Amino acid sequence: MTGFSLGGLVDGALNLLDVFDPIVEPYRRFHEQLPPKIQQTITAFIFILPFGILYAIFTILPIFQTFYISLHKWEIMGTNIRFIGLKNFERLLTRDTQFHQAFEQTVLFVALTIPIIFVGLFFALMLNRPVKGIGIFRTIFYLPNIIAVTVIGLIWARVFASSGRGLINAFLEQFNAGPIPFLDQGDLATLVVSFTTLWWTVGFSMLIFLAGLQDISQALYDAAKVDGANRFEQFRHITIPGLRRPFAFLCILQVIASFQIFGQVDVMTGGGPAGNTRTIVYNIFETTFLYFQVGYGTAMAVIMFAVLLVISLIQLALFRDQGVGN
Repeated sequence: MTGFSLGGLVDGALNLLDVFDPIVEPYRRFHEQLPPKIQQTITAFIFILPFGILYAIFTILPIFQTFYISLHKWEIMGTNIRFIGLKNFERLLTRDTQFHQAFEQTVLFVALTIPIIFVGLFFALMLNRPVKGIGIFRTIFYLPNIIAVTVIGLIWARVFASSGRGLINAFLEQFNAGPIPFLDQGDLATLVVSFTTLWWTVGFSMLIFLAGLQDISQALYDAAKVDGANRFEQFRHITIPGLRRPFAFLCILQVIASFQIFGQVDVMTGGGPAGNTRTIVYNIFETTFLYFQVGYGTAMAVIMFAVLLVISLIQLALFRDQGVGN
């Protein structure tokens, strides 16, 4: 019964294709008369076209729509949308001290979370060994990366909470030590959020570097040993050059991800204390969905997009000069 139904379905599909023969046949004859290279180009274009259409609809069009909204004064609860040109950008760049503080704080988070790359490299080197059960340790190190950021934030907020509510401060109280205001003091809160981000995402960097390490031929290390190279010399002349592409990929990805930090801040500190952990994305969220200033919040998003685009292009140019990607 199943075979008969499946066969009928296939026959129906073939009959449906026959309907399009009068339309397709002229194109097929025209296509066969073209030079082979042009035929390949057209075929490739046809296969790429569906993706291109979807990419334009869901990526390119929203970018232009975002820029269009940023040129207007639009309150989400109202229907009055008024064109104001570049006034949102002028206000952001010259008068909005809160946005400037959020931008500086975001840059600080980027600087504090970049070491994730090197911590990931360290763990990758430790776990790139033919030891029994090494796969279990790799899984353990990567496991935090698959947990939702909200869960991560709640866990570490509980660990670092002030007074006896936090696990660390509850432990310190057993020794009559004063509570440490991890989340109530600006500098400490910034460090705690950065540490949480490192713990959460270091597994991804470790995984990328681990793949890069296993892609380096063992014959290179064997030849270096024959030539008398020690471990440091092997690391310097074989491992580091072999990891240029993973390093470039992670640098670009880490900067973009750090600029977009939001979940940890929202769950652990709410942008506080006194705005010391407020980031650009948190500022965009608050402006758009709490104060309902859609046009102004969108202008912030446009500026962040422009900054990330410039930084990514600079990074790509620098890595290309070093031979990465050639």
